[in-house]
Amino acid sequence: MAYTAIDNPELYFQAKIYTGDGSTPSITLDGDEDMQPDLVWIKNRDEADSHCLFDSVRGATKLLSSDATSAETTDADTLTSFDSDGFALGADVKVNTDTEAYVAWCWKETATAGFDIVEFTTSGDDENHSHSLSAKPHLILMKPKTSANWITQQKGTDGNLANDYMLLHATDAEAADGSFAEPTTSVFSTSNNIAPDAAHVAYLWTSIQGYSKIDRYIGNGNADGTFVYTGFRPSFTIIKRTDTTNSWMVGDNKINPYNVTNYMMRADLPDAQQSGNTVDYLSNGFKIRVAGNAFNASGGTYIYMAFAEAPFVNSNGVPCNAR
Repeated sequence: MAYTAIDNPELYFQAKIYTGDGSTPSITLDGDEDMQPDLVWIKNRDEADSHCLFDSVRGATKLLSSDATSAETTDADTLTSFDSDGFALGADVKVNTDTEAYVAWCWKETATAGFDIVEFTTSGDDENHSHSLSAKPHLILMKPKTSANWITQQKGTDGNLANDYMLLHATDAEAADGSFAEPTTSVFSTSNNIAPDAAHVAYLWTSIQGYSKIDRYIGNGNADGTFVYTGFRPSFTIIKRTDTTNSWMVGDNKINPYNVTNYMMRADLPDAQQSGNTVDYLSNGFKIRVAGNAFNASGGTYIYMAFAEAPFVNSNGVPCNAR
């Protein structure tokens, strides 16, 4: 039996917390092996600075904000390079204010780990664009480099992405757009209804057994909440209610090294981290520990994306421990 495709998740995803120094530091990731990231998502934990997303396809210093529809900006004082085991920074306050606390979520682009970054330009029609996952994506985040919406396509209740979309920068419920075509193992689609004639970037993920999972769950409205099986001990989760308005809630194992997770960020807002006992990260999944609308309303439907700290059982049959 194949328990996991990836024994060491740190080769492909790591969360990093650091304290700004207002200078030009090199940030080294904490994993036992080096990982050069291709997507770095940085958030000031102390202040209401916008989220900053940088990727190696668009290039260092070019940032987009998940909480805004603003155009891509180039700022030479933000993330200045993607390094062999981390990244380098300038002194911009969004990424490096002296004494302030930050978190960076870092992904390696590779089909092995089910992550692809694609630049493309739309012509104004419903159309297909190639990707390199060699598998159907389960979550797509796409943004024109101009001032326009962040569009997310997520795995629907039927397992497909074609008609279901939300806005990463907003709290809106899931909506339908029938002009999206179902993605395949080689292409994904854009819609003339929501994608203008413009250069875009898209981030595409597919679930990889023992390393990542993108799926849905139903809330039970109880503080002893829903358990979600992932097949690994999570290092990162992002959760969004789909049937009504609510924020995209982001947590990780570095800000929250012990259960329960007390601190979360909202991907759609620039707000500083907020406290509230919400989720336990377990050896084989996560369990909701609150009855609120953002995580666990009775009968509420939720989309989530999770990445592993360790597989529940590695390829040698050795299980991991709960934290």
